[in-house]
Amino acid sequence: MSKAIRIYETGGPGVMRWEEHDPGDPGPEEVRLRHEAVGLNFIDVYHRNGLYPLPALPAVLGMEGAGVVESVGTDVAEFKPGDRVAYAGVPPGAYAQVRCMPAHRLVPLPDGISAKQAAAMMLQGMTARYLLTGCYPVKDGDRILVHAAAGGVGIILCQWAAALGAQVIGTVGSPEKAEIARNNGCSHPILYKETDFTERVREVTNGEGVDVVYDGVGKDTFMKSLDCLRPMGTMVSFGQSSGSVPPLDVGLLSAKGSLFLTRPSLMAYTARRQDLLAHARDLFDMVEKGAVTISIAQTYDLEDAARAHQDLEARKTTGSTVLMP
Repeated sequence: MSKAIRIYETGGPGVMRWEEHDPGDPGPEEVRLRHEAVGLNFIDVYHRNGLYPLPALPAVLGMEGAGVVESVGTDVAEFKPGDRVAYAGVPPGAYAQVRCMPAHRLVPLPDGISAKQAAAMMLQGMTARYLLTGCYPVKDGDRILVHAAAGGVGIILCQWAAALGAQVIGTVGSPEKAEIARNNGCSHPILYKETDFTERVREVTNGEGVDVVYDGVGKDTFMKSLDCLRPMGTMVSFGQSSGSVPPLDVGLLSAKGSLFLTRPSLMAYTARRQDLLAHARDLFDMVEKGAVTISIAQTYDLEDAARAHQDLEARKTTGSTVLMP
């Protein structure tokens, strides 16, 4: 029988159990697939610790994976056994060697993209796509600030934005991460532990501020990020690795220059199938033509997912992390 990482309660990495798991046969409009690689993302931590409640417990964690179709249920016309597929998003259940998945949430995997690449980039890469095109349409000459610029989303975001012609400023936690960010399109990495990033952003932009801030860090960076924006700039708060953003008096947005604020999610931007396919298609195109390179900096066995979570939360990881079933 195949195995999976299952949790019976929320908490620290120790609540994850590696145990036998039989997903059964695919139901109507479902596909049964065997994972070749599984992605690790901070939303997995939020599900594990209860910050983002799962539909029910016990549950199998994980929102991203790639593999091969083993069988299909009734009313599935788009896929057949042997097809290579990938996905990112609901429903959870990726931390498994084999799983069943709604067919409409899968995308065909091009021959030029490996399963390991796909598992490392689907959620983070499609996140970068909606950030750069949906939340604020970045164009040539725009100036942007990316927090955690050496992280999984950050590296892809920096590369993609630079390919669009944007000037990319990014915050990082160490000189090593600054070099990683610089090598991936961030022209002005800022060591936030040593430098006031708001002051540095103002210096780089000659006092004008950036057009948009992409903030996946949350509590530690949110308020100061507002001071990095130009008048009528856009604040995109898409994550909270440092904790939740405190309640905000919306009048502050007016006082700081008629700012725009959004708290988006990949699930909303890819809820319709045509939007999911468009996000995946654009991501695959950027990777296949070399504009975006996927950095797989860490690989763990799926059964060692607890250790992977510990390293992710301790900010010991860079780029993307893949779990191998």
